Amino acid sequence: MLQNKKSPVEAPAPQQSGATGTSSDWSLDDHWPSLIAALADQITEGTSALQGTVDQLLQRGRISKLEHRALSLPAERIKQAGVSAQQVHRFYNGRIRQSHEKVDMSELVEGVLQERKKELGVLGIALRRKLKPVEVLIDPTVAHTFVNAVLDWGLAFGNRIDVRMDLNHWPQHARFQVRVANDGVPPSSTLEPDNLNWMLIRQIALATGGVEITRDLRDDGVNFIAMFTRTVQAVDGISAVDLSDDQSSMFKSLSGTYVLTISPSLQIRADVRDALREIGIMSDSVVDFAQAKDAVRSRMPNLIVVDAEIKGEAFEKFRSDLLREVFEFPFVEISPDDSSFDMSGFGEFAMAKVGRGNIREALGTAVMFELAKMM
Repeated sequence: MLQNKKSPVEAPAPQQSGATGTSSDWSLDDHWPSLIAALADQITEGTSALQGTVDQLLQRGRISKLEHRALSLPAERIKQAGVSAQQVHRFYNGRIRQSHEKVDMSELVEGVLQERKKELGVLGIALRRKLKPVEVLIDPTVAHTFVNAVLDWGLAFGNRIDVRMDLNHWPQHARFQVRVANDGVPPSSTLEPDNLNWMLIRQIALATGGVEITRDLRDDGVNFIAMFTRTVQAVDGISAVDLSDDQSSMFKSLSGTYVLTISPSLQIRADVRDALREIGIMSDSVVDFAQAKDAVRSRMPNLIVVDAEIKGEAFEKFRSDLLREVFEFPFVEISPDDSSFDMSGFGEFAMAKVGRGNIREALGTAVMFELAKMM
């Protein structure tokens, strides 16, 4: 947010011929929107002229393609900053006409990703997506601008981007999530999270209405979530796995599912294996997280059962590394409380719990529920 710092001694504004007010009527505080608009216009016009000149130099053979690219990239970035400033000003002034329509956000997000596919490839960005159809009442052009602004903002935080569009379970709002990771290399110390792109994101959400945004800044990247309260179509993810008593239907739904168990206890590993076998799920087991890393490299499981006795820093590191490879991953914890049985809910790091003495009776239900949430 822009802040005006006043010097101890303020010089009076000069009188101008034809002015309708006196010098005391004029305040820079009242002219920030006009200043931003004028600055943005000059930036975009200037960089467009610069780019035209650079293009002509290339056509005349005065510069090489490599030199052309070296000059074009910073010019394009400066121009984009100007365009973003223009958009912030327009949304702030209500100069954007909005026509709310039913928009399938999964198609819109996929369209934006396809438009930027070449750019992301040039930048060396590893992109993964998981998009489910869900409709929102929103202006299509505004939604397109919003998604682009989120990507522009997130790109500065890392080189691995996971994009998800789905339905939040409660409240049932369309959820647009962008998670950016930097492979353990922190972004530049000059990176400002509250930059121009973030201003644009905030202003679009405010001007559009019905869009609630949150962000989580971490050393290894950032997680951004936008909730669209004007959701008009729901996708029932729980129905993706049949939780009925029809055993043949249940086995068919779980066909090909693979689970990895991590526990130093031979008894727990055996009980989990038997419980999973009863519902038609293949599994392997290891004793610690070092072995688990090797097992995951060999074959990525659909779910991991972990012994609560070995949860700690090693587990958090293991899960963090795993989430770099997959956008979301389910775990079920084996609790030392023999009779415990708790479903995980729908938080990002929530985890179902099954007591040691309750594995044969409850593990199958917990596993099927966790797998259903992923579909």
